[in-house]
Amino acid sequence: MERLDKILANAMVGSRKEVVKLIRSGAVTVNETVVTDPAAKVNPDEDHITANHIPVCYREHYHLMMNKPDGYICATEDMREQTVLDLLSDDEVPKNKIFPAGRLDKDTEGFVFLTTDGKLAHRVTGPKNHVNKKYFVKVDKTIQSEWVAEFQKGITIDDGYTCKPAFLEMLSETTCHLTIFEGKFHQVKRMFEALGTTVTYLKRVQIGSLLLDDSLKLGEYRELTPAEITLLEIVPEEYKENL
Repeated sequence: MERLDKILANAMVGSRKEVVKLIRSGAVTVNETVVTDPAAKVNPDEDHITANHIPVCYREHYHLMMNKPDGYICATEDMREQTVLDLLSDDEVPKNKIFPAGRLDKDTEGFVFLTTDGKLAHRVTGPKNHVNKKYFVKVDKTIQSEWVAEFQKGITIDDGYTCKPAFLEMLSETTCHLTIFEGKFHQVKRMFEALGTTVTYLKRVQIGSLLLDDSLKLGEYRELTPAEITLLEIVPEEYKENL
């Protein structure tokens, strides 16, 4: 059972303040009976709720995959910069409740997971859970084959921290996939800098076992299916064996 005002707010009927006013005005019915108490407990899965004669479709959480473009920061608000929430449509997503789970640098593109579920976000981003993040990386020098072993051993970055094992897959002389299991500040860039090379392009392409949808153009997003949400937390077997 949930409070009526919470259900209406989650269904994007209006803000919490707006739906309280709507309920008290007599514009909301539950099972064809007018309810004027915002705190009234109802079952959104069983009770038929309307607001201004329009059926209310309740949902507790929203989960989105976004292909983040360059120039946006992973935050809910910022006085100077555009955030990933600026790319969301006001009438599709509760922008006052959704947030990016984890961060990508302003100049990094790719997979950003946005959710309204704090517990799920923690499971995906919590350092103790070791959920992998995979990046497409382009650098300014030739990638050396011995770097594969260096990354798996653990790269020591500029502040003296030795990163957890990471997995490098060479794609060309200057491009690779790199999979990491933590999220230190500018970590991928700093790891390559420790090897004497500079990252010129970076894009996150996978979280857990879920790949970025290649049909999403930069700045586009879509909702995740229940099966895809599960994949976010599953570390592929090829990494488990080597950790």
